[in-house]
Amino acid sequence: MSRVFLDTNIVLDMLTEERENHLQSKELFSYLLLNDYDIVISEDMLSTIYYIAKNKSATLEFFQTIQDEWMIVPYGKEVISQALIFALDNKNDLEDTLQCFSAKAYKCEYVITSDKKFVDCGIKIVNYKRFLK
Repeated sequence: MSRVFLDTNIVLDMLTEERENHLQSKELFSYLLLNDYDIVISEDMLSTIYYIAKNKSATLEFFQTIQDEWMIVPYGKEVISQALIFALDNKNDLEDTLQCFSAKAYKCEYVITSDKKFVDCGIKIVNYKRFLK
């Protein structure tokens, strides 16, 4: 089974109809489900998404729905150490760097993001269009 790591903005796109990429996120999630992908997110994303989301109840219900279906993973000390060194050496965003190294640690094929400047730590970084192609 193939495994993908979703960036925070992808999950927020799905939860928020007003976001520009909402329809693309629905298409992506349908594709991932129909093609038996394992979906991976980091556990710290839950609090970030909850903080940003406007509809708190719907967000909590969404989290309940995905907790048994998706892999919600911790960073762990090794990922944090690698990400800190990489972020310092390359002057990268720490959040993206943590997610990228987490995706590598959990053997994801892709990180899917709509961030145009997502960190490249040696894993395929794709946006909606490129992934669904």
